[in-house]
Amino acid sequence: MTRLLVLGILDVQPMSGYDIQQILRLSDAERWGGVLIGSIYHALKKMEKEGLVAVASIEQTGHRQKAIYKITEGGQDYAKKLVKEALEASSVNYPSKLYSGLSFVEKISNEEALTVLNNQLRSLEKEYEVLEDGLKLKKLAMNNNIPPMTMLTFDNMFAIVKQQREFVEKAIKILESENKQT
Repeated sequence: MTRLLVLGILDVQPMSGYDIQQILRLSDAERWGGVLIGSIYHALKKMEKEGLVAVASIEQTGHRQKAIYKITEGGQDYAKKLVKEALEASSVNYPSKLYSGLSFVEKISNEEALTVLNNQLRSLEKEYEVLEDGLKLKKLAMNNNIPPMTMLTFDNMFAIVKQQREFVEKAIKILESENKQT
């Protein structure tokens, strides 16, 4: 995923590793893309050796120099291949740890299960808030001109978190009703 995001960004315009990191940080790519922001320089160096990117220029900033990278023709071809692979990959990810825990929830007390599920619910609520904040920042950075695909992606992330929250709330209700029956 790192390669695709870096090449995609460089296909828009040449920039430094730091600038790429800032764009990915602003986009919250660590959360939704699994990209480690700190790995960008390593990825750039590796892609440079592979001929996917090249140093377009070296800029002097104070006492430091920074390399400005550009995508090569080979990098553009490779980015297209990565886009196709990403679009073909399965997008269904089940919360398998949660499912496994619920499959054997009777191994712990209802009180313990309710405690951890309520923690899970709070985490999901926090995740929703982080997404809302991310969307606000994105709107601000893009002067409320968010591309339709980006907005579709945000809408889908909100829907996934909302659906997961509803699922956990139903599990909590089942456990609470079992508590009332005993």
